Amino acid sequence: MLVARGMTGDDPGASALPLVGTFQQAAAPSPAVSPTPTGPSPEELAAQERKKRVKALDAALKKYAATVPEFSVAVLDRTTGQTYSFGGDERYETASVVKVQVLACLLLTAQDKDRKVTGAEDALAKKMIRLSDNAATTSLFSRLGRASAISACNKRLGLTQTKVSSSWGLTRTTVKDQVKLLDALVDEDGELNASSRKYANTLMSTVAEDQDWGVPAAAKAGEKATVKNGWLSRSTENGLWIINSVGRVTGGDTDVSIAVLSHLNKTMPAGIKVVEKAAKLTRTHLKY
Repeated sequence: MLVARGMTGDDPGASALPLVGTFQQAAAPSPAVSPTPTGPSPEELAAQERKKRVKALDAALKKYAATVPEFSVAVLDRTTGQTYSFGGDERYETASVVKVQVLACLLLTAQDKDRKVTGAEDALAKKMIRLSDNAATTSLFSRLGRASAISACNKRLGLTQTKVSSSWGLTRTTVKDQVKLLDALVDEDGELNASSRKYANTLMSTVAEDQDWGVPAAAKAGEKATVKNGWLSRSTENGLWIINSVGRVTGGDTDVSIAVLSHLNKTMPAGIKVVEKAAKLTRTHLKY
């Protein structure tokens, strides 16, 4: 029998050869692990809820608008940074809500000259906002430089859809621009300094009792409201009424600016009912 050298352990010169092709049983594969199901993030859930609320509000306002004269409404929520508008780009004549623009321009002008509002200006501004005094408004409008000056101030405050009229009450604007203006009156990083912001808030939170309607109707017990309203029986619209209301509601976690503009109302009380209903509907559905 022939035996190849090195194939047995008898040969003292033989060296052990490595085993080639040694079989090792493979480990059984681990069963596939399914990823843990994950739901929407809190941010996604909030966005979904917001979308539902906006849809419901759109439907409610559309239904209401079918029963009353034309109106638009906008809300800016400073707590969330969210905005909402219904008919937001429609232009309306301001009537007396333009007086907030005049007030803002007065405050910017005083700041630019590094001074406070003068005694005479203060007296006029208080009458203009608290009592909606037209003569006081005309005086300030003229002192500031009329339509061109107010327009320049509006530009600084970010108003892009407002056309100032030489007859100040016929200035045309949108609810989107009006909530921008309201926000400018409280924005710590905006054009108005702390003193100016405080001044505007003081006047708009102390209007005459018979003018404390509109936006404040959306406030809950314990909350505060600022407001400036406008009303005008328009000769070019067969004596029908322009009824407008702009203001802010604050308290707890609520900090919103609201603007409602309307026209073609048969009477002033009827128009007030429209703007208050519109403001309340935004709160009911947006839940601010």
